[in-house]
Amino acid sequence: MVSHAQWKLARDRKVAESISEGENSAESAERVRRRLELDLAWDLGQAVYDRRTALGLAQTELARRARMSQPQVSKLELGGSMPTVPLLARLARALDADFSLTPLGEGVRVSFIPHDPARTEAATEPPSQERASAAEAETDADAGTERAAATG
Repeated sequence: MVSHAQWKLARDRKVAESISEGENSAESAERVRRRLELDLAWDLGQAVYDRRTALGLAQTELARRARMSQPQVSKLELGGSMPTVPLLARLARALDADFSLTPLGEGVRVSFIPHDPARTEAATEPPSQERASAAEAETDADAGTERAAATG
């Protein structure tokens, strides 16, 4: 079986060969567009692979969590498919992360940002009466300080 890195090198060679065949043609613009799509698919697959391995998950476990099949996860990780937005949302939940696309020049950086455990606990834990009262008092104190600073 071809490793993730070997597959990327072979794909990059093929793309480079196809781009150099017709530098100034309309077909060349199509090749560049296709190369950017392939790069995005590859980067997305790499981001899924990196997050999955960081969590210590097997492809089958990720597939179960994201309601996919193991071959679909494999194809995605190898850059062989472009998922839909609903699938990206399911993957983010399955990987306990937020999904991010950041434009960079002509390309896009893809990442799964792990959830902060403290944020996750705070979001799932209902506020107690004591904490709610303390938060209200703190907000009132901050507002009073701001008013005093504004009036001199």
